[in-house]
Amino acid sequence: MRVAIISDIHSNLEALTEVLRAAEQQKVDRIVSLGDIVGYGASPNPCCELVRSVTEITLLGNHDAAVAGRMDYSFYYEAARHALDWSASVITEENLEWLRSLPYTYRVGEVGFCHGSPIEPRAYEYIFALEQARELMPFVAHLPEVTFIGHSHLCKAFAIGSGEVNDVVAQKFGIRRGYKYIISVGSVGQPRDYDNRACFVVCDTDARTVEYLRVEYDIEKAAQKIFDADLALNFGKRLFLGV
Repeated sequence: MRVAIISDIHSNLEALTEVLRAAEQQKVDRIVSLGDIVGYGASPNPCCELVRSVTEITLLGNHDAAVAGRMDYSFYYEAARHALDWSASVITEENLEWLRSLPYTYRVGEVGFCHGSPIEPRAYEYIFALEQARELMPFVAHLPEVTFIGHSHLCKAFAIGSGEVNDVVAQKFGIRRGYKYIISVGSVGQPRDYDNRACFVVCDTDARTVEYLRVEYDIEKAAQKIFDADLALNFGKRLFLGV
């Protein structure tokens, strides 16, 4: 089975459309979304509707939770709060109810999915460095063989085994038996690894491989929508830089 894992779309319809086209070309059997459909960008409704139509399951990201009234975001910085308030003001009732219904986690056999750290999904803690991955060691027996996460907008993978945690640095790699993996899938709509192309992952459960794929999209169009919506200029400008 080939599974496309997408995350952190952040209302970027142009990026999402190209990623879904690329996923179709990869002949995936199903698509899983790790959440953060909304926030930052200017196309929350089209993104919600498209994700709803193509995914097997969508998880609740922190921005989704904020817009849906499922978490307090008063501690977010001003521009992010404004984007969330704006999203909540324009989202349809149907899409809002959908966001309110989303689960925090999903698991199929030995493959798990979560927006942030799987240890306390509601806390939305980050895992993008070895130090953070090492904090999972006491819980490793309860984790599935592979856990896909989003949230950091970074492409990071960690292998846990033999009492150690190691970085996995490769565009495509195999899942070795006897190890547990935490795989951050990058971001569709707001990449932050200095590569402005949209990112997603394909996992082949039969071949036991994981591959990062990058996709070009119309950044100028996505950014202009942000500027026209009077959202923070930086949310559009950083699309060009991938930060």
